[in-house]
Amino acid sequence: MAGKPKRMSQVKQILRLHNQGYGNKTIARDLGISKNTVKSYLGKYKSSKLSLSTLLKMEDHSLEKVFHPGNPAYKDKRFSDLKDQLDYYFDELKKTGVTKQLLWEEYRQTHPAGYSLSQFSFHLSQHSLSKNPSLVLQHKPGDKLYVDFAGKKLSYIDPATGEIIDCQVFVACLPYSDYGFCMAVPSQRIDDFIYALSCCLEQLGGAPKILVPDNLKSAVIKANKYEPTINRVLEDFANHYQMAVVPARARKPQDKALVENQVKLIYNRVYARMRHQQFFSLKELNNAISERVEKHNQTRMQKRDYCREEHFLSDEKHTLQDLPPHPFEIKYYKSYKLAQNNHIYLGEDKHYYSAPYQYIGQQLKVVYTRSLVRIFSHHQLIATHPRERGRGAYTTNKDHLCSAHQHYLNRSPEYYQKKASALSATLGELVALVFTQNKYPEQLYKSCDGLFSLQRNTPEETFNKACKIAIKHRNYTYNFLRNLIQNRMTEQTSEDTESSLPQHQNIRGREYYSNQLSF
Repeated sequence: MAGKPKRMSQVKQILRLHNQGYGNKTIARDLGISKNTVKSYLGKYKSSKLSLSTLLKMEDHSLEKVFHPGNPAYKDKRFSDLKDQLDYYFDELKKTGVTKQLLWEEYRQTHPAGYSLSQFSFHLSQHSLSKNPSLVLQHKPGDKLYVDFAGKKLSYIDPATGEIIDCQVFVACLPYSDYGFCMAVPSQRIDDFIYALSCCLEQLGGAPKILVPDNLKSAVIKANKYEPTINRVLEDFANHYQMAVVPARARKPQDKALVENQVKLIYNRVYARMRHQQFFSLKELNNAISERVEKHNQTRMQKRDYCREEHFLSDEKHTLQDLPPHPFEIKYYKSYKLAQNNHIYLGEDKHYYSAPYQYIGQQLKVVYTRSLVRIFSHHQLIATHPRERGRGAYTTNKDHLCSAHQHYLNRSPEYYQKKASALSATLGELVALVFTQNKYPEQLYKSCDGLFSLQRNTPEETFNKACKIAIKHRNYTYNFLRNLIQNRMTEQTSEDTESSLPQHQNIRGREYYSNQLSF
């Protein structure tokens, strides 16, 4: 029977008219089909050895088995022999250097009358398809976000040098609504990857429950079918936004088929439509990408009466988790030993940060972000500093220093005057006069330290008398005060009398010198 097989409803009409006594020509004319077709179907009816009433009661799919039993080639002995070896050939084809041509040659050596190369390849391909069926997944709104980098790059021109700067293109989509996001970043490094993810979530206005990245190094340190090792920064990012990270399997693009398809659409609706444009900054490039992606999301989908943006806004956006109030900052983890000067050295910035002196010599854990440096000992926070960029400089919290070092750093005229006044009013007056001298501050600080030492080792009454004598004679040095105390000068009770010149006539006055100048 040549031509397209007839519908089973039409075949039943042929059988009914034949049962009513109509000839083949009449049946063909009434049903608008050829006489040979009528003859062929009636021949199959007679060879089936089934009664007419039985055939007319059958469902169409059962009746079709009677009149169209399938390709008889599969009943061939050659197929029976090949069928048992298809699994073996399928596995062998995965090995290096093994081709269908080689497998066919080996097959023909054991089956000289077997299939030709074309038929052998056809049956092997059909078997391969049956081994890799695809599954249609039903996605929930707000459940997952697929992310990937496009294989092809975009670029812009550096206006200063004319150099063409290539950029990686980050692509993401929500599988439920197929709502897409795309932006260009300088590289696939972790900081650029996290920045693109942050921009994506800001654009969506919320976070999904699960993040599904590809197996790039910025997301997965070590790929594994069951328990991949996730990059620690990505884990921190996911925890900040209350998401779980479930990477796609390595070399299994079907795990993220929707984002793979999204990349193809981006090629068509972004890359191709910008191919005649030139850009002179990354910002300018991303602005153009954003416009194209917005049009892509607003384009009516095939076999749907809505666009991606409508589907996202109406059914999915409200199911996303709220974004945290503060943006995510990448955390970096280091381990350093606290040096003898109770500072750790952050190698990335070449900068020093202090920690309490009690931890000198211990290995401390340092967690730092773009703006903050925190130091831990056995999971306990012991120091926090704003992150500085000065190379070779020190950031020191005075509370981290021992008492001797704190005293050294706290030195100032006000510090010494306050300390002296707390000990005695006389010493406070003397120290205030010390700082009226025109000397280098370091010298004055040492003088004050000497005075405090004398105060600690001298009876109070004796020391106060010595201070008054020093003030009276305007000599505020440590050595003068020490000599007064050691020589027991404070024990003398006689008061100094004012000495005057003796009265006599041999005194030259103003008139004498005036006369001398006139000569």
